[in-house]
Amino acid sequence: MFLSILEVQSEQLPGLAIVCGDPRRAKKIADKLEDAQELAYAREYRTFVGTYKGVKLAVVSHGVGCPGAAVCFEELIKGGVHTLIRVGTAGSYSSDHPAGSLVVSTGTIRTDGLTKQLVPDGFPAIGDSEVVSALYTAAQAQGGIVKKGITVTLDVFFNGVVDIPHKTYKAAGALGVEMEIAALYVIAALRGVRAGAIVAMDGYADSDLAADYDPHTNVVSDAVEREITAALEAMVVLAQ
Repeated sequence: MFLSILEVQSEQLPGLAIVCGDPRRAKKIADKLEDAQELAYAREYRTFVGTYKGVKLAVVSHGVGCPGAAVCFEELIKGGVHTLIRVGTAGSYSSDHPAGSLVVSTGTIRTDGLTKQLVPDGFPAIGDSEVVSALYTAAQAQGGIVKKGITVTLDVFFNGVVDIPHKTYKAAGALGVEMEIAALYVIAALRGVRAGAIVAMDGYADSDLAADYDPHTNVVSDAVEREITAALEAMVVLAQ
């Protein structure tokens, strides 16, 4: 079957896929694979396949935001992918999780628009327990600050005239905010596949702490490297 958005044949896809927003990050992850091959680069969707420690997997970029990411997730699942891990970045809600920390998302608060058109408001967006466990264990082995807990998925990045309720989410116990996990978790639940997500904190989302935001630091780059390794190692466990 030809997947018309990703522009790949389903027969080319293995059952495991690491997904990320940035096409350049997809290439970075693919460079860690053996026999890596780029299958397609269509719009924001860049697709590679290769093997890691004998496990065949795909690496696919999905762009920014839930709508475009949802297209990627849906086509991968149609193509036979049954286990997905998102590797991304997020804004922290606490000085306990500074830039360079890793967070494994056990579930996410759905404030995006996309999932509201797929499921009722009360429908949860939670990660698969096996994927979350494998990710958390693998991330801890990489060192540094590693947490697991609830994240927030937002559509908005820059402020408008309506306040973003970051303080409310922080008070409720959310660890950080990003833009795609809700789509991943809801679609995975709807389609009966496994999904998990790990994010590297690249700064503070809370307005009191955001003045020094700079996602292009060595601390963040090192965290991204650790989360990539964690995702790859988790896939080895999940393939068993």
